[in-house]
This record gives sequence, C-alpha cells and structure tokens, in this order.
Amino acid sequence: MGKVNICLKWSSICVIGVIAVISILLLGLALLLHGVLIYDEQAEDAIKGVHFLYGFTSVTLIFALFGGFGALKQKKWALIVFIIGMTSSCLVIVVNEILTQAMKTKLENHIRNHYLNILPLTNASESDLAVLDYAQRNLQCCGLEQGYMDWKNNISVSCLCNSESTNLCVVAPKGSYQFKVEGSVEDQSVMIYAKPCLSIIIAESMFHLNVLSGIKVGLILLWMLSIGLCIAILCQMNKKLETPAVVYSKEAKAGNYSCLIEPPNSCTA
Repeated sequence: MGKVNICLKWSSICVIGVIAVISILLLGLALLLHGVLIYDEQAEDAIKGVHFLYGFTSVTLIFALFGGFGALKQKKWALIVFIIGMTSSCLVIVVNEILTQAMKTKLENHIRNHYLNILPLTNASESDLAVLDYAQRNLQCCGLEQGYMDWKNNISVSCLCNSESTNLCVVAPKGSYQFKVEGSVEDQSVMIYAKPCLSIIIAESMFHLNVLSGIKVGLILLWMLSIGLCIAILCQMNKKLETPAVVYSKEAKAGNYSCLIEPPNSCTA
C-alpha cells in the first residue's frame, strides 16, 4: 500500500468535517421547521419537504462519518462507501436544482393565483388579511394588483407610510379609509404606499429561490471537492512502492570489519 500525502489526508478530513457540520446544522433546521409547521393544517407539502430534509441530512452525516474514518485510518472500504454515497447525494441535489429551475414559472403563477383568489379584499378571510398586512408593512406596498384601490373604501392601516418609508407614497383619497392617524389634524392628507404588493411579493419569492439555488450550487461544489480528495487518497493508497531489487554477485568480497573493534593502530591501510 502506497503512502498518502499528509497534506492531502488532512485536507480531505477538513472538507469532510465541514460537510458533517453543515449536515448537523441542516438537521437542526429541519427540527426547527418541523416544530413550527406541525400545528399548521395547510402546511402538508412543507412538512413533506421537512421529512425529505431529515432523510437527506441524516444519510449525508452518516456518509461523512465513513469518509472521515476512511481518510484518518486509510481504510479503502470506508472511502469507497463515502465516494459512492456522496456521489448519489450530489446527484440528488443536482436533480432537485434542475427541477427547481424548471418550475420557476409555474411557482410564479401559483403565487399570483393564490393572492388573486383572495380578492376582493373586503371579503378576504382574517388569516389572508393578516398575511397581507404583514407584507404591506414590511415590503412597503398597498393592495395586490391595483394598489390601494383593491381595498375599495376601507384601506388598511398597514398601508400608511411612515418616516422610514423608502418606497413611493401617494395621498389617500378622501373617504377611502376608516382609520384615524394619531397626531394629525382633520384636514391633513394621509400618505399611503403607491406600489401594489403582488409584484413585490413575487420578486421577493424569486430572490429567495435564487439564493437557495446558489446555496445548492455551493453544496454541489463542496461535495465534488470531497469526492475528488478521497479518490486522490485511494489512488495514492493503491500506488505500489518501488523497492530496489537485491542482486547477489559471486564477486562480492567480505569486508574487513574487525578493525572497527580493535585499536586504531592495529588496522593498516
């Protein structure tokens, strides 16, 4: 068995250690999401995704343990198990990313249809209005498709502009709102957000999806790096050491080693 380069060995162990830490963090994230979604009756699809994350991170962590053991102890079987497992894991991420990119348009249409189905806002459920109020406050927008006009004559207080607003604001028409603004006089204009929320919600969703895609690409590269390092270790382990052949010669003469243990003057040249 060949000798493994010490730098290659510890580089592989460090990369596999990073993969193990990422797997543990993702497993913790799966537990957190499960705890949040378990009481939501409308989150069945999200819980299925959490279950997938459970399985994926657990299996990846097990393979990382095999890889770390194989690299540290130079065990071929453990390295082979790690390479096969991580290659399969990498393919799962690649397929998932391809499906995500292919479903972008479908996801955008799903988000659009979901929010348009709650119009008119005057008849929307309390849960839908709570979600929209949260979006209006944080995304600085008002209404869904036609701006504040989606609220008819009952504009939500979450549409109000504040001193920290960065998006465009307009004057709310008289009689289009039922709330009172603290500290304002009766004839003072009320400023509300001008942009509708639907386009901003879709843009935010696509941004988060792109960030997730970037994370998956980074994981793919890290997985491939660990596979490459372990393959290099296997190649060095399979490399045979070249030892010089010992040849016997009849003309070889025995050396005079007796002078080594006798007084210096007793040996003559």
